[in-house]
Amino acid sequence: MNIDRRRFIGTTGAAFAGLLLSGCAGRAAPSLSSLTSFSDYGPLLPDPAGLLDLPAGFSYRLISSLGDPMADGGNVPDKADGMGCLPLGDDEIVLIRNHELVPTDDAGGPLASGYGTRDGQVVPGGTTNIVVDARTLERKREFRSLAGTIRNCSGGITPWGSWLTCEEAPTGPGQRYGEGLAQNHGWVFEVPATATGLVDPVPLKAMGRFNHEAACVDPATGIVYQTEDRNDGVLYRFIPASPGKLAAGGRLEAMRVVGLADTRNWNGPAMALGRRYSVDWVALDEVEAPKDDLRHRALAQGATPVARGEGIHMGTDELFVCSTNGGAKKLGQIFKFIPGRGGSPDAVELFFESEREDQFNYGDNLTVAPNGHLIVCEDQYTEVVDNHLRGITPNGHAYDLGRLRLQTELAGGCFSPDGKWLFVNAYAPTKTMAITGPWAA
Repeated sequence: MNIDRRRFIGTTGAAFAGLLLSGCAGRAAPSLSSLTSFSDYGPLLPDPAGLLDLPAGFSYRLISSLGDPMADGGNVPDKADGMGCLPLGDDEIVLIRNHELVPTDDAGGPLASGYGTRDGQVVPGGTTNIVVDARTLERKREFRSLAGTIRNCSGGITPWGSWLTCEEAPTGPGQRYGEGLAQNHGWVFEVPATATGLVDPVPLKAMGRFNHEAACVDPATGIVYQTEDRNDGVLYRFIPASPGKLAAGGRLEAMRVVGLADTRNWNGPAMALGRRYSVDWVALDEVEAPKDDLRHRALAQGATPVARGEGIHMGTDELFVCSTNGGAKKLGQIFKFIPGRGGSPDAVELFFESEREDQFNYGDNLTVAPNGHLIVCEDQYTEVVDNHLRGITPNGHAYDLGRLRLQTELAGGCFSPDGKWLFVNAYAPTKTMAITGPWAA
């Protein structure tokens, strides 16, 4: 993983830079010659174990599965979703994995504490940490790190060494899943990579209450960008009062694309592929939104809708944002968001829009590979569930990287700090895998 420390230090100061470990970090772009010569990795070969088909030269290891015993006495819970990978030192890395559990789901064992309760019992959503040997991938310990939350869908790692886990559940007493709930939900929580057990669950309320999906920190500024999984969602940014200290509060805003009313292209090609649009921002108030109306108020003030914003990840100097069902065919879009540098305005462009199911079909979590390719996890549930890992080159060529043989979604794609391993989850039953192979140079 190549971290652009010069940009980071120059913008936020040495104190913030000292916190930098990993995260939404910039990666070196591949050469033009490699882009023009690369086609794909070849056909997918059937997996004899019936789990994950991959191209020749690629292989995977199973790291963790539903029901595995954990070090804290519980068992690995189900519905593994978003995930991040962070270094710990001493040749250890940690995977922090979301579990998109609702209050009626099994927690995998008793929960001693957590944020929210239902009828006096801690609700089962949250995160688990898997600490592995960075050299051998031996699982060294696994445990619950957050409890008491609902539908932890995705999130994002931070440059200061933590995972932002996001509730896709703006609910509470008297609302959906709300019978017996004691607290409002729909928040972001922070789990440090160094956690050794359940952390103090502090909702980061200034970051907004909405149908959260994923988050990404720009290491040059400390600004956190957040996606919203709604057909009429928007892209948010949170400007912290103190970069790296999200609990200290800050300002929440929504993206407005100048000269463009809609990014979704459902009613014709309003947003042209590859055209760069300037962006400004709509300031939001009452961000704790007890009525779950934050997006409605943002749109009324001129924010631009994004269809089901899901995965978001940092490339070299840009963020890639996945829209699950945007586009004329409603198969999905990927936007490239370019934060302004040196006084230039923020900008956004439509990087990719799927025209066929074999290109890209309901993308969800995404990450940036060491070679600059995007790796997208599919999340489609049709009559025949058939989800893939899709690769997309920097020049917009889509190809198959993997095919899940289970009737569930792929989620949580993230790379090890050295770029050798791609970790990914099968949602239900929970399975966490590590993929390696001849990643294109």
